[in-house]
Amino acid sequence: MSGRAQLMWDDAVTGYDFGESHPMDPVRLALTMGLVRAFGLDTAVEVRGAKPVGDSTLRLVHRQDYVSAVRAASADPRAADQAYGLGTVDDPAFTGMHEASALIAGLSVGAAEAVWRGETDHAVNFTGGLHHAMPGAAAGFCVYNDPALAIARLLELGAERVAYVDVDVHHGDGVQAAFWEDPRVLTISLHEHPRTLFPQTGWPEETGAGAGEGSAVNLALPAGLGDAGWLRAFHAVVPELIADFRPQVLVTQHGADTHFEDPLAHLAVSLDAQRAVMESCHELAHQYADGRWVALGGGGYAVVDVVPRSWTHLVGIAAHAPVDPETVVPSSWRDLVYARTRQLGPGRMTDGRTPTWQSWEDGYDPADRLDQAVIATRKAAFPLRGLLA
Repeated sequence: MSGRAQLMWDDAVTGYDFGESHPMDPVRLALTMGLVRAFGLDTAVEVRGAKPVGDSTLRLVHRQDYVSAVRAASADPRAADQAYGLGTVDDPAFTGMHEASALIAGLSVGAAEAVWRGETDHAVNFTGGLHHAMPGAAAGFCVYNDPALAIARLLELGAERVAYVDVDVHHGDGVQAAFWEDPRVLTISLHEHPRTLFPQTGWPEETGAGAGEGSAVNLALPAGLGDAGWLRAFHAVVPELIADFRPQVLVTQHGADTHFEDPLAHLAVSLDAQRAVMESCHELAHQYADGRWVALGGGGYAVVDVVPRSWTHLVGIAAHAPVDPETVVPSSWRDLVYARTRQLGPGRMTDGRTPTWQSWEDGYDPADRLDQAVIATRKAAFPLRGLLA
């Protein structure tokens, strides 16, 4: 194994702040880091920063005219150009927007560089995972697409096979778009069905184009899906694809907005199931990617009860120091929560569930909505990769 797992952090990430009434409250980042520290996980990993990405790195994914528009809106929010998705309800312009966005991207790129260069096996940037930003526009609370930038940097450094697994409740549309025609990148997204949730993309028929045909895989999940179905879906699609692709690096996005308490979506997943998928991603990295794992955050709008606990589990798993699900949350952290939000923090580290699921290999029900979704994904994508649907 390489050196200790790395956790990318800089206090300035809380400057990524769309305003008081916006769902993406940066307090979720501060509270997560506070919980990481309360458990002493900051001593189990190497906490390090990184420089904000410059224009040359941003241009690996984003158009220069868009970067210039972000810079202009960052200097004067009144100059925000809605043609670039800036100054909208989802992505209000704010002073320092470019700098904060470039810093988050720099942390993800730094994580990817550290893993590729063998400085560490695992690197986490829970402040990242901003997967909706497009080459020429902000979208869905995302200004710069740090997962795509991290992957593009891996390719620039010589990686030939990078797998990206996105389990955010929303489709990882921006990352898919960035590598739509690139066979070196396999993008897999599990998300709530586009009929019922933003960004209304991520249909199973979206499989890539040109040389990249078959390099995009989308599993659109029915609203209301709980732990058993979510875990069944993940295991029915992801491990087989990763085993076949054998990536040199596994990049994963762990948006916490699949949780049943999240106010912006309609899945019913517990922290226990989220933790189980994190553990599975960790295992897949060791099985098929020589342990090279870059783990990112993403969405998550239950900013006190869910996000900090979910991503603290992610840090613990990456550090090979997992937090026991039954663990009581430190009182010092609950004091921090009250001081910052005037809310009472949760008492335990998960929802107290023991998720189980039925393996796809044991059979399926063509009349079941979840199984129909899995069948649609396998039929659309698996034959393009030479796999049985």
